[in-house]
Amino acid sequence: MKQMMLSYRQMKLTKVFPKGEKQMNKKERIPCMIMRGGTSKGVFFLENDLPQDAALRDQTLLQVMGSPDPKQINGLGGATSVTSKVAIVSVSKRPDADVDYLFAQVSVDKPVVSYKGNCGNILSAVGPFAAERGLVKLEEPLTRVRIYNVNTGKLIESEFAVENGSVKYDGDYAIAGVNGTASPIRLKFIKPAGTISDKLLPTGNVLDELEVPGVGTIQASIVDTANPLVFVRAADLGLEGNETPAQLEGFPGLLEKLEKIRGVAAVRVGLIEDYEKSAWECPGLPKMTLVAEPKDYTASDGTLVQKEQIDLLVRMMSMQKPHPAMAMTGVMCTAAAAVLEGSIVNQVLGPNVDFYRIRMGHPGGIADGGVSFRKEDGRVEIESTTGFRTANLLMAGEVFCC
Repeated sequence: MKQMMLSYRQMKLTKVFPKGEKQMNKKERIPCMIMRGGTSKGVFFLENDLPQDAALRDQTLLQVMGSPDPKQINGLGGATSVTSKVAIVSVSKRPDADVDYLFAQVSVDKPVVSYKGNCGNILSAVGPFAAERGLVKLEEPLTRVRIYNVNTGKLIESEFAVENGSVKYDGDYAIAGVNGTASPIRLKFIKPAGTISDKLLPTGNVLDELEVPGVGTIQASIVDTANPLVFVRAADLGLEGNETPAQLEGFPGLLEKLEKIRGVAAVRVGLIEDYEKSAWECPGLPKMTLVAEPKDYTASDGTLVQKEQIDLLVRMMSMQKPHPAMAMTGVMCTAAAAVLEGSIVNQVLGPNVDFYRIRMGHPGGIADGGVSFRKEDGRVEIESTTGFRTANLLMAGEVFCC
């Protein structure tokens, strides 16, 4: 496997077929890699290999993923939001970063490509991808890559293992939502607060009262760290907080209700003007998140998660559907929200929480997130948030587009 990875990095992907062989209806051939990052999977491109015109690039990405189509049968997408993602990477011109990373969320069933917000799971594979493509120098036993996320204007340090001159993907670290084990990747989000504005609290409030048409008044905390999330108590919507994604989808009208709440929150923070257009104009932000006090539940792999093992329950939404696990940026933002006294997240925390390791129970299992912060003049300043993920290189080659 390591020899195969080396050959991928050394090979030139400009030609797959021998010279003179028919070029598959003259379709354009774009070098790419398919990688798993955390609990997501995406197609990774070098920026120079994609069209520079923004509209043409979006058209290309939709075609690559096979959207819009609920099955994405004619593309590389996996028919879910967590498998319809794209990373666009280039050498950074910034003195404080090694590479730039632009994240694109490609809608499965709509002709929409969204660049609003970061994806922390896909981010976990950006460092290894940069190494595979020769954008950064590998150092043993650990390589540190400074990543500038173009979407949010934030810096993240990625640290991963290197062995025998190659990225080390195999290891004994497990993350909930992914079968098997792999080598851990440490992600440190530096000064992560304020991605859609310059504020940790975009509205200026720890708690907001949202007037949601057809739903009523909902109390929420809108927190912006790594990505903006809108936190609501599961109990305020008649839920326990430990429901499975299938159960959430099965409650009549629940998903529509959650999208209305998210849309009103998007209006409140200035992302859109009409809450009814949220699924089209800002489908991914802010991320709708339900939280609750610790309770026992069964994870998607059948493992029993006991309330003593977690500090709170979290159920996130992704592109209007329940997330099967938990977004990495969601882990970071939840950790930040936990230290804000009086926030929805702070209110549901279990006893004796260690803020350097907050244990979040999600549908796939348990995710850990840590936060370093300080208080100044009654305000909380988030210095950094930290978490661990894994990644895997699945394919290197070319994708064919018209």
